[in-house]
Amino acid sequence: MGLLTQWEDAVELWEHTLVNRVFRSDPVQLIDALRRECDDHAVVCSENRILVPNAYDVELAPYVHERLGQPDEVVAQALTDTLARHAAEKGYEWGGPLTVHVAESRHSLPNGRYRITSQALPNIPPDAFDDPVQVHDAH
Repeated sequence: MGLLTQWEDAVELWEHTLVNRVFRSDPVQLIDALRRECDDHAVVCSENRILVPNAYDVELAPYVHERLGQPDEVVAQALTDTLARHAAEKGYEWGGPLTVHVAESRHSLPNGRYRITSQALPNIPPDAFDDPVQVHDAH
C-alpha cells in the first residue's frame, strides 16, 4: 500500500468521522441528495471536462435544523468537504468557488425535511443566499 493510498484512506476516515460528529442522526439521505443535486446538473463540456454547479443552498426544516445541534457553518463545512470529495472522485470541475450554505427554512419544504438547490456562480456575492432562486429541487 503506497503512501498516497494511506493518506487518501486517512482523509476518508477523517471525513466520515467529521460527518458522523456533525450529524448526530443519519446523514445519508441529505448527503445523497446533495450528491444527486451535483450529479443531476453536471454539464459535459468535452470528453475530459464536466462542469457542475458550485453554489448549493441547503434549507432544513426547523426540526431537522434543531436536531443537528451544530452551527450552520460547521454543518456547511462538513457538507462542502463531502461534496468536494464526491466531485474529485467523479472528475467534476466547479463553475466557481464551491460553497454550501445551510439554513433553517422559513418555507414549506416539498419533502418536509430539506430542499437543496444549486446554481453556477463564477463569484459568490455576500448576499447570494439571502433570497435564493429556487432553481432545482432535490427529492
